[in-house]
Amino acid sequence: MGFINDRFMIDSEVGVRLYKDVAAQLPIIDYHCHLDAKEIYENKNFDNITQLWLAGDHYKWRAMRANGIAEKYITGDASAEEKFKAYAETVEAAFGNPLYHWTHLELSQYFSCNEMLGSDNWQDIMRHCNSMISSEEFKPCSLITRSNVEVICTTDAPLDSLEYHRLLQQDPSFTTKVLPTFRPDDIFAEDASEFALFIDKLAQVTACDIGSFSDFTTAMAQRIDVFHEVGCRISDHGPVSVEYQPADAARVNALFTQKRNGTGLNEEETAQLNSAMFVMLGQEYKKRGWAMQIHFGAIRNNNSIMRKKLGINTGFDSITDQSNLAAGLNRLLNAMAQNNGLPKTILYNLNASYNDIVATTIANFQSGEDGVKSPMQFGSGWWFNDTRRGMENQLNSLADQGLLMHFVGMLTDSRSLVSYPRHDYFRRILCNLIGGWVDRGEVPDNKRILTRMVKNICHDNAVNYFRF
Repeated sequence: MGFINDRFMIDSEVGVRLYKDVAAQLPIIDYHCHLDAKEIYENKNFDNITQLWLAGDHYKWRAMRANGIAEKYITGDASAEEKFKAYAETVEAAFGNPLYHWTHLELSQYFSCNEMLGSDNWQDIMRHCNSMISSEEFKPCSLITRSNVEVICTTDAPLDSLEYHRLLQQDPSFTTKVLPTFRPDDIFAEDASEFALFIDKLAQVTACDIGSFSDFTTAMAQRIDVFHEVGCRISDHGPVSVEYQPADAARVNALFTQKRNGTGLNEEETAQLNSAMFVMLGQEYKKRGWAMQIHFGAIRNNNSIMRKKLGINTGFDSITDQSNLAAGLNRLLNAMAQNNGLPKTILYNLNASYNDIVATTIANFQSGEDGVKSPMQFGSGWWFNDTRRGMENQLNSLADQGLLMHFVGMLTDSRSLVSYPRHDYFRRILCNLIGGWVDRGEVPDNKRILTRMVKNICHDNAVNYFRF
């Protein structure tokens, strides 16, 4: 029996049954990722396994640096062979790291390779993979179809033309839905000159004269409508921390005007304006039945030398902490609710020590008014938490404080076209967790309920929640 088999990551007999009979068969709803719609549409073959596997993957880059690999062999000008060899040597040292599992799930699923990658066989495995990679099966659209993906939600800036989403939707040969996600990080830029530049571009694209917060709201609503027309049903936000500082309309307008004119705000003023923008956006999302995602808790680009050399998103980010998180979360959601503008919301927490804070906060704002179960969601283990331990921690906190039955499940949060085995990884961990409850007599072995639970979490809840 190979390393990757039906029992991989599952030590419960009930868990094996749930995985084989239910979870493994279900399509994927990838409602948050960083794939490029243009890359999917152009549908070009990759040159080699190194380009497919290592280009842009900062998870792998971090591990390679920890293994003492020189940057030349990570992001530098080393050959594809040299970079693949360096990664193979790193995999050999990665027992206990989810990269070891993801690597072999990907080799098994896409390349039918069940050997363990290491320093002794990297050349054979590279030759094997490269012999397949020029085929039609390894073009982006084929990789997505082979992965059984029903829906992909990319991550897109408010001023994006969405040209390639439209083109993909006009292609009858590609049945996976590729939908945009509205990610307005630009409006939360701390630098006032960057903010002013974005507002100028927004005014140009929307043909709006933006001199006030009301004008800004009108222009943003126009862009939200454009996204909605192309099938967008989700927004996403990536604040470092979650805070709420109230301010009246006159104050908000004055702060907006000041920053719009390129004059910086202090910490309190920034929090007041950002809070008002969050509440305004929440109301716009709710009007259209969207879900709002908030990914918080990452402190980014911490190595200034490497940022200058390589840019952002290159593997120098980490988990951060926050004082008064519970108050910030509750006050923000409450302000939206008071404004009749609390949309369906998914909160993703990066600092696992706050899991119970998040799980108990969302319970304060659950409602049946939107016609979905658990409109407030505790998002899946994210980034540094999409490990076995991180996923189990999130699942247990959600089950402790809410209803795991209604969880919308896993996402890839990835830039890689071969990261879909992460859904399989999650499904194995989920089935093992539930199966363990049965084995220990904590829940009954009710096949109907257990089947529905796994099917809901892995697929059906996302379909019902997002309503693509």
